[in-house]
Order: sequence, then structure tokens, then C-alpha cells
Amino acid sequence: MRLKLASSMFRLGTETAFEVLALAREMEHKGFKIIHFEIGEPDFDTPRHIKDAAIDALKAGFTHYTPSQGIRELREAIADKIREDYGVDIDPGRNIVVMPGAKPCIFAAMLALLDPGDDVIIPSPAYPIYESIARFVGANPILVPLREEEEFRLTVDAVLEKITSRTKMIVVNTPCNPTGSMLSASDVKGVAEVARERGIYILADEVYSKIVFDNPHYSFLEEFDDNVVVVDGFSKTYAMTGWRLGYAVANSTLIEYMTKLQINMVSCPVAFVQKAAIAALKGPQDCVKSMVEEYRSRRDLIYDLLRRIEGVRVVKPKGAFYIFPNLSSYGLKSIDLMKYLLSEAGVAVLHGTAFGEYGEGYIRFSYALSKNDIVEGLKRVGEALEKLRG
Repeated sequence: MRLKLASSMFRLGTETAFEVLALAREMEHKGFKIIHFEIGEPDFDTPRHIKDAAIDALKAGFTHYTPSQGIRELREAIADKIREDYGVDIDPGRNIVVMPGAKPCIFAAMLALLDPGDDVIIPSPAYPIYESIARFVGANPILVPLREEEEFRLTVDAVLEKITSRTKMIVVNTPCNPTGSMLSASDVKGVAEVARERGIYILADEVYSKIVFDNPHYSFLEEFDDNVVVVDGFSKTYAMTGWRLGYAVANSTLIEYMTKLQINMVSCPVAFVQKAAIAALKGPQDCVKSMVEEYRSRRDLIYDLLRRIEGVRVVKPKGAFYIFPNLSSYGLKSIDLMKYLLSEAGVAVLHGTAFGEYGEGYIRFSYALSKNDIVEGLKRVGEALEKLRG
């Protein structure tokens, strides 16, 4: 029998970072030494007290089903951390759902809220999964270009230009992947006011909320209302990418239906990982501070090194662990430049168009790698670009 896929599968995108990683691994298999700037993953190990909590939970037999919404103790710990960080009271029984990563939270929120034909305002360049899921559910992604001259911020004016009678949702990512930009407090308040007045949902991805350098993070939780959905998780803040745990904060009805989707998909989050997450939230935060300080130092290093390369323009990131230089002066499509740097320099980066059409001319570097690798990688990049100029 010939396989006939559902038509929706052809609307589903992917995350190019893993495709570039596969190319780089193949080159390594052939003996090349590759420096990896392509994957957005902390190079730190998960802090010991978090791992110990998981081990203790396993030893205690905490290996069975849990409530589909997530165990009460974890939801209370999340609510306590939100109160501590933002001064906002969230009901852990009604307004929080825990899922196996931030991606399922984004997916479930879009599945629950969007109908075919709805417009979804999405910044571009942006994490590609937003547009992928929107198209999958039959909605129309309406892209808002993030401009270098505005430090890649999603401005209120840019959002207003794209709103129509069909607009159902505005997606926001702050701090931002791939640009490292952040919305200011006035940006957040302005977008929240526009959405509130027009009855539009905000889906705010804040998974990099604790990785900020120059200004404090202003969260959409501080503008929390029935139309606001905030997604966060443990992967980036606590170096727990492989643990797969995230959460969403939203109005009680949406949480109910996101939980119902979770029952249909995975039943519940992993039991012992939830215990580890409690330890992450309630335990010492010095590990987070030290990781952020190292990211800050790496940010400063890669920014300075990129600025020294002729023909490169670059905006200094304010958060996350990405930098998004403009290399359009070299006259190559960003995907061709990515391939050139991989083959010529042994440096794996992501082309800007992996994050949408408005990423053309840019390259994303993750600086979640050692300073020695950053120095060596940028040396190789500079030499390879010099050959292009020659």
C-alpha cells in the first residue's frame, strides 16, 4: 500500500539546527575538527543538586503516573518563583500546566486557540517552530520584520501595522532566539495593551528569561490577563535540555484544555523529572548566576571578535546566548555562506533564513561553548571571509 500522508503534514516545518548538526557530525566522522556554533544548548552540566533530586526520586520509587497537569508540589514551586521574581500571584491549581518541554506548551496553546484561517502575528527572524505550528493547524502566519536598526525588538507600531479583523494571536519571544534582543518594559506593556483592547491572545515564549545581561527581564506575567499565555521551562536556565520539562501559565479554561491535550498525547510529565524541577526552583540559584556570568563574558568576547572582521555588522545581544551578525556585504545567500563556513573553515553556524525570510543576510552564532572554541572559531571565520574578499 502506498503511504498517503495527511495534508497537514506538508505544512509542518522543522528546526534546521539539527540538520546542520547532522552535516557537521558527518564531517567529524570523516576526520574534520568542527567548532559548533549551531546548536542552542548550554554546554554546562545540570547542577548536582538537581540530578541528586532525580536520583532520590527514582530510589524512592517515584516512577509512576502523575496528575496530567503536573504534580501539585511543582506547580506550587512555579507559582512561588513567579511571585518571588515578578510579584505576581498565580493560582497553581488553575493557571499552570507542566509539560515535557516548552515546545509542547506552545503546540498545545496553538492547537487549543487557533482555527483554520486565523491570523497569527509572528516576529521574523524567529524560532521556526512558531510558524511551523501555526501553519500545521491551518492558521496564517503574519510575519513582522525585526529590524537591525531597532535592535531586533518587536515594537508596538510594527504589531499595529499587521493587526486585522482575523488576528487571533501575537507570538512574542523575549529574550529572543536568534537575535539575543529583548523587549523593554514599555514594549511589553504596549503590546499587552494593544492585545487586551482588541481581544487578541498573546503567546509569550520566555524560556531565556533568566539569561539576561544589561537590563532586567520584564515578563508578560507582569501584564497577566485572560488573554496572556506565558511559556517557560528548565532547559536553558538550569542546563536541563535533555530532561524535557516546561510549563505554561494561562487562564484556567485554557489550562484545562491544554491538560486535556496532554492526556491525549503523553498522559503526564515524567514523574522523577518533576522532582528534579522542584529542586531546581527551590534550591540554590548560584548555579544560574554563575552560568549567566559566563554567558555574559562569552557574549562580550564574541561581540568584540565579530566587530573586528571587515564587512560584518553586529548588534550586541541583551539576553539568551545567541548573536546575529549581518554578513550581507559578502554577497552570498545566508545558506550558501553557512555551507561555505562549514566546508572552508570547519565552523558550524546557522543561516539566518533558518529563522524565516527576514533572516536573509544574517548568520546565527550560539556562544554556548568554551571561550577557547569561540576564539578559534572566529579566527577561522575571519580567515575564510578574507578569502571571499580576496
